[in-house]
Amino acid sequence: MADEVAILGVGMHPWGKWGRKFVEYGVKACRDALEDSGVEWKDIEFVSGADTMRCGYPGYVSGATFAQALGWNGARVASSYSACASGATALNAARMQILAGFCDVALVVGGDTTPKGFLAPQSGDRPDDPDWLRFRLMGATNPTYFALYARRRMELYGATESDFAKVKVKNSRHGLSNPNARYRKEFTEEEVLGSPMVADPLRLFEICATSDGAAALVLSSMDYAKKHATDPVRVAAVSTVTPKFPSSVVELPDFATDSAYSVPVPDNTFRGSVAMAAYKEAGIGPEDLGLAEVYDLSSAMELDWYEDIGICKRGEAEKLLNDGDTTIGGRIPVNPSGGLACFGEAVPAQAVAQVCELTWQLRGQAGDRQVNGARVGITANQGLFGHGSSVIIKS
Repeated sequence: MADEVAILGVGMHPWGKWGRKFVEYGVKACRDALEDSGVEWKDIEFVSGADTMRCGYPGYVSGATFAQALGWNGARVASSYSACASGATALNAARMQILAGFCDVALVVGGDTTPKGFLAPQSGDRPDDPDWLRFRLMGATNPTYFALYARRRMELYGATESDFAKVKVKNSRHGLSNPNARYRKEFTEEEVLGSPMVADPLRLFEICATSDGAAALVLSSMDYAKKHATDPVRVAAVSTVTPKFPSSVVELPDFATDSAYSVPVPDNTFRGSVAMAAYKEAGIGPEDLGLAEVYDLSSAMELDWYEDIGICKRGEAEKLLNDGDTTIGGRIPVNPSGGLACFGEAVPAQAVAQVCELTWQLRGQAGDRQVNGARVGITANQGLFGHGSSVIIKS
């Protein structure tokens, strides 16, 4: 409890392709989170922004950008970029400010406006940038990266295209009642398998889109929360650990694995280590979970996450899925929000949105997608360049 902070408020701007400035989305999410918390903007002491790389200089200094848009109030600000883990890094920055005693209440926000199609590298000629090189030398767009993981899973564990399609079917069903989801349509397995092939073996409906959207949180110390809320949901752990040498799985933009000639391969994968560090910090294990929100950049990748967060052994994710354990009403629902399958990806907002969903779930405010009886939830995601995050929320 001494290392926990309270989540007093959450807010989101719906995901979509709205064609407006990311600041507009973020301000809406912030105002909703403030209203939900009962805290006034003038009382916020720290603003932690998750940066976007696609919206010019204001996106690089998002903490200050949102503080100005809401009306300067003298709060301290910070801006974080950690690829897909940016939202969790921003959350952790605010959490550390609170736990260190530098502030009592903070606002965390991430928002993005994305281009049509898949994400491209930054412009310019940069032969020393591995992210630029993977596009220029290999044509390795993000869908290609996702497909490498999917093919690996098929080779190692016998996963099938049908298994991947069933993940999409499950998540589309979950997202039907989520007012913030971009895609609110239930798909059949036949529809998924009939969609165009993008990067073998992944099809169009199995790869997340790029989206506009924003999410925000109001965090506070537990002492502050006692004066403003009754039994609030709490952040129990935030993990942002990096890989350990030698990495035995190709993680783009790197083109190859590390040599394991003289150093043994770690016992756990990078993604697995992210979740395990969160469990250790929170003093719990996978058996304590009631639900999970994981980063389904592709339907196949969700299956990897089942094993990485420890809810089943390696090679057993397909059985967990096919037995119905990861659907709402099952043993351990995964992505009750609908996941990236229903949202698409708004990079700096996504890890914050995962925490919003867990908060609504643990409060019992998730409506038709409610996971009954859940008291502990975990988020998990991975970004490029050795970034990843996992957040554990308790009620």
